[in-house]
Amino acid sequence: MQQEKRLEEFKKSVTNKFNIYNSLFLNLPYRDIENVGILIPILMDQCEKGLSLGKKPQEILDAFFKNFTGITDEKERLDFMFKIIQYVERQVVLYDSVEDSAFPKLQKYTNSMSIRDYFKLVNENKNWDKIAKKLSTFSARIVLTAHPTQFYTPAILDIISELRVLIDEDKVNEIDIKLQQLGLTSLVNRKKPTPLDEAKNIIYILRHTYYNAVGELFNYVKRNIQEEDFDNYDIIKLGFWPGGDRDGNPFVTAKITMQVADELRTTLMKCYYNELKDLRRKLTFKPLQDPLMELSEALYRAMFDFNYIIGHEEILAKLMEIREVLTSDFYGLYSSELDTLINKVRIFKSHFATLDIRQDHSKHLLAVESILRSKGAIKESVDELTEEQLVEWLLEKEITLNPSDFDEEIVQDTITNIKQLAQIQLKNGEDGCNRYIISNSEDIFSVLFVFGLFRWSGWKKEDITFDIVPLFETMKGMEASESVMQTLFDTPIYRDHLARRKDTHTIMLGFSDGTKDGGYLKANWSILKTKETLSKVCKKNGIKALFFDGRGGPPARGGGKTHRFYASQTKDVANHEIQLTIQGQTITSTYGTKEQFIHNAEQLLTAGLSNNLFGKEHVISSDQRKLIEELSELSFNKYDALKQHEKFIPYLENRSTLKYYTKANIGSRPGKRGNKKQLELSDLRAISFVGSWSQLKQNVPGYFGMGTAIQTLKEEGRLKEVKKLYREVPFFRALMHNSMMSLAKTNFDLTSYMKEDAEFGEFWQVLFDEYELSKKVLLEISGYSILMEDEAVSRESVMIREQIVLPLLVIQQNALFHISKNSEFRELYEKIVTRSLYGNINASRNSA
Repeated sequence: MQQEKRLEEFKKSVTNKFNIYNSLFLNLPYRDIENVGILIPILMDQCEKGLSLGKKPQEILDAFFKNFTGITDEKERLDFMFKIIQYVERQVVLYDSVEDSAFPKLQKYTNSMSIRDYFKLVNENKNWDKIAKKLSTFSARIVLTAHPTQFYTPAILDIISELRVLIDEDKVNEIDIKLQQLGLTSLVNRKKPTPLDEAKNIIYILRHTYYNAVGELFNYVKRNIQEEDFDNYDIIKLGFWPGGDRDGNPFVTAKITMQVADELRTTLMKCYYNELKDLRRKLTFKPLQDPLMELSEALYRAMFDFNYIIGHEEILAKLMEIREVLTSDFYGLYSSELDTLINKVRIFKSHFATLDIRQDHSKHLLAVESILRSKGAIKESVDELTEEQLVEWLLEKEITLNPSDFDEEIVQDTITNIKQLAQIQLKNGEDGCNRYIISNSEDIFSVLFVFGLFRWSGWKKEDITFDIVPLFETMKGMEASESVMQTLFDTPIYRDHLARRKDTHTIMLGFSDGTKDGGYLKANWSILKTKETLSKVCKKNGIKALFFDGRGGPPARGGGKTHRFYASQTKDVANHEIQLTIQGQTITSTYGTKEQFIHNAEQLLTAGLSNNLFGKEHVISSDQRKLIEELSELSFNKYDALKQHEKFIPYLENRSTLKYYTKANIGSRPGKRGNKKQLELSDLRAISFVGSWSQLKQNVPGYFGMGTAIQTLKEEGRLKEVKKLYREVPFFRALMHNSMMSLAKTNFDLTSYMKEDAEFGEFWQVLFDEYELSKKVLLEISGYSILMEDEAVSRESVMIREQIVLPLLVIQQNALFHISKNSEFRELYEKIVTRSLYGNINASRNSA
């Protein structure tokens, strides 16, 4: 019933409104593109009909141009296609705005548990003591990243925000003007953004959305928890990777890191200043004027002077002084507004978001070897030392480093950056930058190299105020993780470091590269088992384990229904804090408005909190584990065979948009690690890997192998076992639902012309057969008649978005075909492919 009401509201507030405003938009006269808009619905219809009849993209477009435009010249057709792409991009923006506007209305009919629902349930179960204790320490850390799938500029974000309000109020004339502005505003970066540009774009969202959203959510919890002295200001924490994440991005330097840290702090000071400015209009009482003015002037200076530092303790002291006078002399008038600011200062302190540092283990190896060569400890490689000797150098031997003593830029910058981290902590506070993450961790030296580099760069070991976080992201890394962590815990100097870090260890697990490496089911199952194992290892050693999940937007990169994933974790996984990355366009699509942020942050909190408080704890029995293991290996074998197929990499290179990701001015980071001429899967970024399958509408990493695995058991007469597993194990069910989402966004009709391709026809057929099989068996085990049957609104949204971008995708495939035939207009076709990436990325909302 609830789903039916929600779907009814969706059709009224989203589908109908979009159709009305879209018709208005398509009839607007833009410079040099008259009559293009009115032809887009015709092209969409021709694409749908043509693909369903098995026509090739080039045949569909040829017929469209011949029958509806009269354009015969290929160059003119290319110009027209560029204009269509521009329109479609803006249709996506319009649809985003309409859907965002409807979000609060749709939430009235959701089955998701809000904090309000959660507290009501706690009340009914008389569980306040237990929940108050859990809430006093529990938190969700949302870490924002700058991966190259987010490109809306602040100008476009402003238009979306303004459209959202206008649509909500049905102000047609103002919407008309705003749509004209949208039509004339560029959606594309004129040049590739720098890491600082990326950081500023996301800091813009911090300032205009998250600052108030986090404060509002905290205030609600504090008001309703029935605990007067509730002071868990870390209940929602923000993390930040742009400017700190240098893994595979040579453009992130020590200078950039410092600039981003300054930008975070000064932007926060602007937020405090503006809120204080509003308060001053209310706090007009004479005894308060001097302290208000002093604080205001200090904040104003801190907004613009990077070298002027006002710590959060100083801000708090002044605000508490004001509050005391307000309470004693002026009846506490406006004290709730003042408390809101005080709470925000306690939450954000002087850093706004914690700037994480991340680098690949191989770069630390390069730095360590360069340093040890310069000290005469080795001639070439650390392999010349025994493990004990290398550990002694890293943990005990004193070295003094000067960055200019080394030739390699990466070594110079690594040392410079580690040296300056103390200055960042001095300016932004320790919480402003206190985590160093190591990608591709597979042994103890991933952690100990960083510990050694800190020591050698001037940090005394007892003063290292950083958590050193291994990122286990490959199958090999996850298999080694138990031994790695136990060895670290057995290392006295490192164990002393952990004691100074409150006997807590953060461990990061990477969903993206894990899926690329092991396939969807095996990667996710391996991550759950790794979490269970590491939870036991940490507990045995008296260490509190915190898991940090490197999750992307789509299911293939750990995304999908995130709250469902956390709610399905087993009782054997340490559950002190939820930490996850929010990547690419997911930042604006899932956490883009205050309402969306609060809703999704609540979902994280309730998923983590309810895990062990209500009902039975999630336990996967030994028989169920054996079955998941069996399915995992069967699906991996199928996926691994695909990876080993001789056409796997060539197909991506020559029949997908893979190579065009780096040409698009979306992100600052290169699309692959290293500079090898021959492309290898290990060098390929998970983002461009998953994104390329998404652009093809094949979404292979989100389900491939699942069909074969389930079908194998079905042929053995064991389908009932899989159905039972789906019913009884929330973790397995959550994975299957996410795979169904990947399948729902798949459209093999778009590339069916490839089955006749002399080089890639057979490979395309392998992909198509597994898609068909996966869809068939997932519907069987779920009992659904259609994919995403229990998510009617999400299904409807996916369908509309896929319709909007269909002309764009047909144009993209047509361009890839002409490129493969070495067209004389190859350069223009390549530009079309690059430009077509944008609209599809944003329409999918979680494509990469």
